[in-house]
Amino acid sequence: MKVRASVRRRTADCQVVRRKGRIYIINKKNPRLKQRQG
Repeated sequence: MKVRASVRRRTADCQVVRRKGRIYIINKKNPRLKQRQG
């Protein structure tokens, strides 16, 4: 999980999810692309 100041989708498989005021990028096909903002 990378914690970043700004997150963006790197592939078409990335999903943007908002949980508890934070923005997450999750990717089932390539889990190493997981990111979190905040």
